[in-house]
Amino acid sequence: MRVLVFSDIHANLTALEAVLADAGPVDAHWFLGDLVGYGPDPNECVARVRSLPNLVAVLGNHDAAVLEKMPLNWFNREARNLIRWTQERLTPENFAFLQQLPEQQPQGKVLLVHGSPRAPVTEYILTAEIAAEALARTEASFCFVGHTHSPAHWQEEDGGVRFCPPVLGEALPLKPRAILNPGSVGQPRDGDPRAAYALYDTEAQTWAWRRVPYDIGAVQQRMRALGLSPTNVLRLAVGR
Repeated sequence: MRVLVFSDIHANLTALEAVLADAGPVDAHWFLGDLVGYGPDPNECVARVRSLPNLVAVLGNHDAAVLEKMPLNWFNREARNLIRWTQERLTPENFAFLQQLPEQQPQGKVLLVHGSPRAPVTEYILTAEIAAEALARTEASFCFVGHTHSPAHWQEEDGGVRFCPPVLGEALPLKPRAILNPGSVGQPRDGDPRAAYALYDTEAQTWAWRRVPYDIGAVQQRMRALGLSPTNVLRLAVGR
């Protein structure tokens, strides 16, 4: 089965459509959270993801905040403003879709979460120590996560966990146990502004990171027209 693994769309429909087009036909869509926040297209993005066939999705921290499942003081001022802005605009149908998202989804030998198995919505896996502690909380062979907005691969071996730098385009043979992050569709923060995602082959047990350019200027124009944060407008072009 060919699976599109993607995360952190953050209300950026242009980036989402670029990813869906670049990935081509897939057998399933696994989304790792944060449909909303930062970008100009919350309703459009929720509706588009809702329509995807064979969708498995989990709750992200921005999704949770819009649902008032997280305190706003966990977010910076600009993020809080976007959360309130999104709450005022989401349709009842799209709100209901977010409401039913679970914090984690097991898919055979894979666990899908936004943050980590230890704190599914909130924890950032940024170090080998955190990755090791996260893997200790699950029996899954692989954990697919988002939240950091940066592609990553943490591999358990020789009694520890090490970071393996992601390589674009190559089909990486997966070896238990590991944590993999596809990066962010709508707001990358690894210095590459292109939309990020991954393709997972369940039969061959391979993973491939992918990047695709999209019309960042068009998204920035929509954000400015809506009066959204100038900081978030500018960061799209630099991938930070």
